[in-house]
Amino acid sequence: MDLRFTPEEIAFRDEVRSVLRQEIPADIRKRLSDGRHLSKDDMVTCHRILHAHGWAVPHWPREWGGQDWPPSFRFILQEEIQRAAVPPPLPFNVSMVGPVIATFGNEAQRRRFLPPTANLDIWWCQGFSEPGSGSDLASLRTRAERDGDHYLVNGQKTWTTLAQYADWIFCLVRTNREAKKQEGISFLLIDMKTPGITVRPIVTIDGGREVNEVFFDNVRVPAENLVGQENRGWDYAKFLLANERTGIARIGLSKERLARARQLARETPMGDGTLWDDPDFRRRIALIEVQLKALEITQMRVVARASGRAADKPDPASSILKIKGSELQQAATELMKDVAGPYALPAIDEHDGSNLPPVGPDGTEFAAPVYFNYRKVSIYGGSNEIQRNIIAKAFLGL
Repeated sequence: MDLRFTPEEIAFRDEVRSVLRQEIPADIRKRLSDGRHLSKDDMVTCHRILHAHGWAVPHWPREWGGQDWPPSFRFILQEEIQRAAVPPPLPFNVSMVGPVIATFGNEAQRRRFLPPTANLDIWWCQGFSEPGSGSDLASLRTRAERDGDHYLVNGQKTWTTLAQYADWIFCLVRTNREAKKQEGISFLLIDMKTPGITVRPIVTIDGGREVNEVFFDNVRVPAENLVGQENRGWDYAKFLLANERTGIARIGLSKERLARARQLARETPMGDGTLWDDPDFRRRIALIEVQLKALEITQMRVVARASGRAADKPDPASSILKIKGSELQQAATELMKDVAGPYALPAIDEHDGSNLPPVGPDGTEFAAPVYFNYRKVSIYGGSNEIQRNIIAKAFLGL
């Protein structure tokens, strides 16, 4: 494989860099680079700028906003967005439910949902995990019982990211309790304004409120909101999760964090020099960079193979990207935390609970919250233990 970019690819990369630098608000990029939580308006603003250039859903069918790009262009776009500390297009919309509707939905569903999903006029959240049904997702218990032209949904979802912003939720629900657990699941689209839905925040260890519990109490969902066939939702979920796992690698993001760690190391005194003069620290940087390069080559292979696979056949190699990508993200955040040292935690005023001005190098006060938050990446999208089982079955025949 020739990893050198062609002149056309270099021109596209330069165009992307220019747009991201000139059109994405610098204050948003700074907050994301620091590890601060972004507002809904921040994410909508960036999503729509990218969509205006045709960059939010390039992997979708062309009739719904996609681009006839070679796989390398998609790889370049994703990496440059991450390296520039730009909020990516909302993954629940563009990488999860959008491709499922485009591939398995009927024509009415495509016309109704795909254009507003691409432009973030509809904000989606993901209703998969439940208490006791996370990595073993097929054991989910939220049920949907047919009642005339509707389904009656009862149950609970948990760890539902950004549900507080969502207009709609795509849900896995059990429609046949007698079948094998993977064969009795369906894929429903549910309006979050429907009576009977309650959203309750979960405060995470970094102090954020990005995840939630969602409760369904006799929620009536039109049967026309069923995607594909009843009891085939497990197949659609596997397709969706393969897309999610490929994106979880986030190579560009890890590169950006390493660059930030190098910068801060040069500003951190140690002995007669700086932390950057410590050979052990440089060894840690080099080790992560070598692994990132290997992962980058693997991701390019997966992306290149994607054009030759059927749209509904996920590539099991995405599990490799998910495992190694999440491990390297965690390694990069641990490095940042160690660079920040005692400045890693934000200072809190004892009297009013507000954040005090940072006392270390700019941005270091968020190193520990980001470190804690990124413990999750080896779990969501299917835990790394489950991904190893998938690899063993797909490649080793175990």
